[in-house]
Amino acid sequence: MAKYPIFLDLNGRRVVIIGGGSVATRKAETILGTGVRLVVVAPRLDETLRKVCAGTKAELIESKYSKDYIVGGATLVIAATNDEALNKQIYRDCQQLEILCNVVDSPGLCDFYVPALVQRGDLQIAIGTDGKSPAYAGHLRKKLENIFTEKHGEFLDSLVAIRGFAIEKLADATERKAILGQLAGDESFEYFLHNGPQQWRKRAEEQINSHTSSM
Repeated sequence: MAKYPIFLDLNGRRVVIIGGGSVATRKAETILGTGVRLVVVAPRLDETLRKVCAGTKAELIESKYSKDYIVGGATLVIAATNDEALNKQIYRDCQQLEILCNVVDSPGLCDFYVPALVQRGDLQIAIGTDGKSPAYAGHLRKKLENIFTEKHGEFLDSLVAIRGFAIEKLADATERKAILGQLAGDESFEYFLHNGPQQWRKRAEEQINSHTSSM
């Protein structure tokens, strides 16, 4: 069955990672950038994990897993232990509590999969394989990283700024959509790449103003 792909706003929400090893460290490192209220629970916490969480608001709990740690407001739970029986118990607890759960490397015990991600500023490109081949998703991510550079992220920032200008100048939604589509195209990006954001902005404003004057 096809999964529903979303980008989830976790800012200020409670996320619990069960596990204190290298896998938990990797998950914590990725998720901390989303502004979550992170809780990590494990009998032993790797020093690398401690360093990753140092200076953040993450709560580190050195303890065996208990259902009590996920009761009361957890949005997501990630089970990253090397104990298969414990991972299954965590998943069952989450199902009972209606909390979304991901058991690392166990697609059959996941309510969601974490995609391979290419990130360039606010531009995010996610690659998913329905949990069937993380290795292939990682391979595709590496290919896309060579195609999409930091300049694509900078281009997105310029598009965001010019969209506000277009909304101010163009009252007709259909016309505004059309010109914004042109400005987001390959030719526009090539101009941005070779002439820089200031010249691109000037050119984009001229295009928008020309539509305004012809109305």
